[in-house]
Amino acid sequence: MADTRIRRLLAFDRQIRLDRSQSPVFLHRRDRRFALNCQDRNRTPSVDHWLEHLARVGQVGMADRHRPLDAAARTPDPSLTQWRRLLTAFTLAGVVFGMVAMVGLLYYEGGQRINLTVLLAFTALQCLLALITMVQSTLNWQPWRTLLRRSGISGRGSSPAPLEPLMPVLMARVAHTGGLCFGLAGIATLLVMVVIQDLAFGWSTTLNASAGGYHQLLSALAWPWHQLWPAAVPDLALVEATRFFRSEDRGGPANPELWGQWWPFVAMVWLVYIVVPRLAGLALAQIQLQIRAGRALADHPGMVALAYRLETPTVDTGNDHHDAADSPDPHTAMQCQALPDSQILIYWAGADDPELPDSLAAGHLLTIPAGGRRSLAEDQQTIDRSSDILAKQPHPAVTLVTRAWEPPIAELEDFISLALRQWPKKTRIALLPLDSDPTQMTNPAQLSQWLRFVERLDKKRVCVSQPDLQPPESRAYVQQPEGLK
Repeated sequence: MADTRIRRLLAFDRQIRLDRSQSPVFLHRRDRRFALNCQDRNRTPSVDHWLEHLARVGQVGMADRHRPLDAAARTPDPSLTQWRRLLTAFTLAGVVFGMVAMVGLLYYEGGQRINLTVLLAFTALQCLLALITMVQSTLNWQPWRTLLRRSGISGRGSSPAPLEPLMPVLMARVAHTGGLCFGLAGIATLLVMVVIQDLAFGWSTTLNASAGGYHQLLSALAWPWHQLWPAAVPDLALVEATRFFRSEDRGGPANPELWGQWWPFVAMVWLVYIVVPRLAGLALAQIQLQIRAGRALADHPGMVALAYRLETPTVDTGNDHHDAADSPDPHTAMQCQALPDSQILIYWAGADDPELPDSLAAGHLLTIPAGGRRSLAEDQQTIDRSSDILAKQPHPAVTLVTRAWEPPIAELEDFISLALRQWPKKTRIALLPLDSDPTQMTNPAQLSQWLRFVERLDKKRVCVSQPDLQPPESRAYVQQPEGLK
């Protein structure tokens, strides 16, 4: 369902949301540097080039930071996944209802013929529905807005969804896909029943209609294919010979072989006035979706800020001294706490390489990875499995092992926040940032960034811990309280 422009819109929106946690000065310098690189290469800055640049320098957040743009753009978005499920449901429903509808219309028990007037009326109804759906998407009308909001497809709570402007066209494409499957399943069922049954068609109406007038109506309907398939255009003799009445004798006309000659006309009517309008509507919806996706990207609130950062030079104060080589202030009010007796050990973003000593890795009920190249769905499975175990513990605790030299990122913060909402309220999380050599103590400068990271989280439920690898006198920078409180 997702095309290139929709994936580009979602990838851009995701990156803009992640950039909200960065300072404006950092974003300005980063994007201005990208614009200057494009100028040196005689390239025009674009959203695709910008996202590729961020992916290449490792500044695309969440689970996509290790992937190229194409792979990151194909990462399933929750809202897009819901639209795919809706499209699948309409497709299956269209196939089932198409077969059922055709079987019902062609029901023939031998005592009464299949009325062409009913088939034409049903075809007109389906064609009208296709036209209404085209008009609905063109006018940007959403008659099912309330239903989509209740199902959680149309938005993300209080924040605006990037697909909000595309909802009418997305729903029109879903409806046209279901209608197209309905028509194709119907025509396939008709051809099968023509082969395996002896269908008897005729026409009748309560109105005072003559055979000549009915023939003119059918000739007008058959005009689109009168040169392509002349056998599917009924002549006046066939119309006159196949009219029946309710009071007609069971013996019927003298030539019942004519009753089956209507099937080419029925097949073409179904194909031209049901399948073709749905196919045209689907193509129109696709074109509208491409146009509106590009317009939604151009009107995105983050696009104006990005254009400003790309075009505006960064200001230099002229001071000879710069703090590029200065380390940030390592002092923080947070202190390390003792490593608790946890039931679950989680390795974050490949922190299990190299392996931990047995004194740290043993004794856990569950050892499982999270983050890094794992998808959001896999991280959710990790949270769910851990929740089942923690719910049975009197003092639930989790040890989250990370690499000390890798700075904390927004993805880890999102994972911890989501876990705290789903795990029992008594659960304690101990971050364990380890050196490249797990048997050595973590550098104080690296440890301080993790302490500052915990300051932004729930301080009562999250702490930074260090393993007891050295004597107390050699760990002057680590204060060890009595335990998690």
